[in-house]
Amino acid sequence: MTKIALITGASRGLGAALALALCDTHHIVAVGRTTGALEDLDDRIQAKGGQATLAPMDITNADAMAHLCRGIYDRWGHVDLWLHTAVHAAPLAPAGHLAAKDWASSIGTNATATATLIPMVEPLLNAAPAGSAVFFDDARAGQKFFGHYAASKSAQIALASCWQAETERTGPRVRILSPAPMPTATRARFFPGEDRSALATCEGEAARLLALL
Repeated sequence: MTKIALITGASRGLGAALALALCDTHHIVAVGRTTGALEDLDDRIQAKGGQATLAPMDITNADAMAHLCRGIYDRWGHVDLWLHTAVHAAPLAPAGHLAAKDWASSIGTNATATATLIPMVEPLLNAAPAGSAVFFDDARAGQKFFGHYAASKSAQIALASCWQAETERTGPRVRILSPAPMPTATRARFFPGEDRSALATCEGEAARLLALL
């Protein structure tokens, strides 16, 4: 049976690194908003001898994600591993000056989309011999100017934690991992001008985090 890894947020950063690390053993279903970046990832996966299905879509589009999950079921019948790396990083701002548009986008991508995806993906994970879902906790709660990100990402991790407790005995297995700081585009928006040479590589973190599973 072909092993399937669904990666939401696969076009760049940690998501792309996880896809490359897994493509030797899994067929990668790569979800991302940037078609060009997904095509570049596909070229790199093929160069390693792997295979991928590209899904250029926004995870906040519930109809598109439902169509994708139905397509996965019809083709393979299961998902072995769901790695959820997709995030929205709004501009930093004081809590007293959060823009309504940025707040809505942060909650929509980081929290609401997760709540929508879990019931879609859970049956696919349960259809696998040992399906697992993985979330990545970098919420930054309590840090200055991270209100949009901290609140929405904390909501995502709280939901994942509840799902983890609910499925402890029945499955799927839910894991919450904490990545080290990496030189991603998201971090560059948060910390412009920092010395990126001191940060962990996305490839190194992908290998470390997958080893924890």
